[in-house]
Amino acid sequence: MTQILDGKALAKATQAKLTTKVQEWAPKVGRPPGLAVIMVGDNPASAAYVRNKERACDRVGIASFGQKLPGDTSQKYLEGLIAELNADDRVDGILLQLPVPNHINDVILLNTISPEKDADGLHPANMGRLVRGEMGLRSCTPFGVMQLLHANDIDVAGKRAVVLGRSILVGKPMALMLLEADATVVMAHSLTTNLAELTRSADIVVSAIGQPHFITPEYIQPGAVVIDVGINRIETAEGKYRLVGDVDYEAVSPMASAITPVPGGVGPMTVAILLHNTVLSYCQRLPELAPEGGTLLS
Repeated sequence: MTQILDGKALAKATQAKLTTKVQEWAPKVGRPPGLAVIMVGDNPASAAYVRNKERACDRVGIASFGQKLPGDTSQKYLEGLIAELNADDRVDGILLQLPVPNHINDVILLNTISPEKDADGLHPANMGRLVRGEMGLRSCTPFGVMQLLHANDIDVAGKRAVVLGRSILVGKPMALMLLEADATVVMAHSLTTNLAELTRSADIVVSAIGQPHFITPEYIQPGAVVIDVGINRIETAEGKYRLVGDVDYEAVSPMASAITPVPGGVGPMTVAILLHNTVLSYCQRLPELAPEGGTLLS
């Protein structure tokens, strides 16, 4: 039987754990944790993601300082806004919702966020800590994948893992986290030759390439663990839309020992880890609350 890695259930359990900690710590700190999400423009997908994050904040007890700005907002204004949020003691986490309009340099903005408030784990300081194996805020999606593997007793140590995609958001930190957990890791991308041959040699395949149903049975060896990070919106024959992953789930799942569905797999864990990073930053305010190992989920 293929094991379905239920990210929705784990995210719910993670949020419950965070809620308990917030209720315990808020009287000691004197306020709840705070998360500021900055969204520029009116991208419908981004708006839906932000609403989802705000609802999740409400469930856990995190104060939300949302900033929904028009698409013509200037680079200078955004840099000033982030500087203000860096200095705001009510704010523990700052997230810049991507993508941003073309006239905005998102790299500069991400680097402007204080590393201690970098809820998305994308600041060079936090990425550097990951490379060095030091404690720091971790990139939400790959850390969510690692939590899914751990919660389902999937030990990656000594296993061969192939990560498809090399983005700073998922692919690169995913490879580093698997390597940190003692997997043998290969990164693949659009220029990789003999890709199917490569992925068939893997015990664990993580796909983050954004191509619907790209991974078919010929890419997977029997018994592999398949992690689908892709979220693709496709039109059905009826003219409606549905979300699918990079993996042809129906065809691949009978071959896999474990697989994440889309939706309901990695996506919910990304939001749960965003909340985790915010609460983790919050608890650093009092040294006695700081957890060992740099995570609240161990």
